[in-house]
Amino acid sequence: MKSKDIVLTGDRPTGPLHLGHYVGSLLNRIALQDQYTQYVMIADIQALTDNADNPQKVRDNVMEVMLDYLAVGIDPEKTTFFVQSMIPEIAELTVLYLNLVTVSRLQRNPTVKTEMQQKSFGESVPAGFLMYPVSQAADITFVKATLVPVGEDQLPVIEQTHEIVRSFNRIYGKEIFPEPKALLSQVGRLSGTDGKAKMGKSMGNAIFLSDDEATLKKKVMSMYTDPGHLRVQDPGQVEGNMVFEYLDIFDTNKEKVSELKQQYRHGGLGDVTLKMYLFDVLNALLTPIRQKRMVLAENKEAVLQILLEGTKKVRQVAAQTMQEVRQVMHLNYE
Repeated sequence: MKSKDIVLTGDRPTGPLHLGHYVGSLLNRIALQDQYTQYVMIADIQALTDNADNPQKVRDNVMEVMLDYLAVGIDPEKTTFFVQSMIPEIAELTVLYLNLVTVSRLQRNPTVKTEMQQKSFGESVPAGFLMYPVSQAADITFVKATLVPVGEDQLPVIEQTHEIVRSFNRIYGKEIFPEPKALLSQVGRLSGTDGKAKMGKSMGNAIFLSDDEATLKKKVMSMYTDPGHLRVQDPGQVEGNMVFEYLDIFDTNKEKVSELKQQYRHGGLGDVTLKMYLFDVLNALLTPIRQKRMVLAENKEAVLQILLEGTKKVRQVAAQTMQEVRQVMHLNYE
């Protein structure tokens, strides 16, 4: 029997999913679907907050993200998938929530501030981007989610959701929404192949679940290691070495990884040999995902149907929630 808790999670369809998503959220979702009622949202409206001039990119990537979800083992018999833009109740709830949040509070949100800096928005930040924590609160609460798998960088968004829920329940005199708990992944943020703190689609430092074998090898062979490790016999630095960071996460043979670290530190292990070992580890992980993805891609109509059926189911949940919301807000005129 599944728990009564409800899980809401999702991704922005701005590109196919990468290894950072895999360890940061996808593994969580695979495990959670057997324990909870799980909804997985493809957040196309949120993707438009910084891709408004390229809607076709967002639309195309809805299918790419769905293929990744199914290929890694998220089961539509256990998990309900839906498209954010096809649930108008989310937009309605977002507008209602905006009256409970100040602009200054949004500007102080650490997650928003960091992402604004990364995208160099400055004063030109789109209003939709600034208020996406409010939209995210609506995403979470319209299904009355109680658990939300997130990375640490998203914790301020969950806290802002708590504030909105408390304000709504207090002002309108009824506990309509629960305060959702954040569920952190076992693995923190995965660094990019170039050694930068975050793996990202736009940063050119990501290994995608859909990468073919040749692409994967090319990316692994170009990974940042120890710039001072010039000759095989030279002692090398393990800390800050991306190959070892990835091996720590993805290689199940921890004893082998320990031996490689010791050898690298003392000298006698070349970067090429080390990277080829990592390539074998990652290729063994990604090959079955890649193969399943290719089979699924041969029948995209069937994949789309899974998404549309899930969305239809979620519309019923959304309608019930908004009926309760309109009632306590005295907006039920019929």
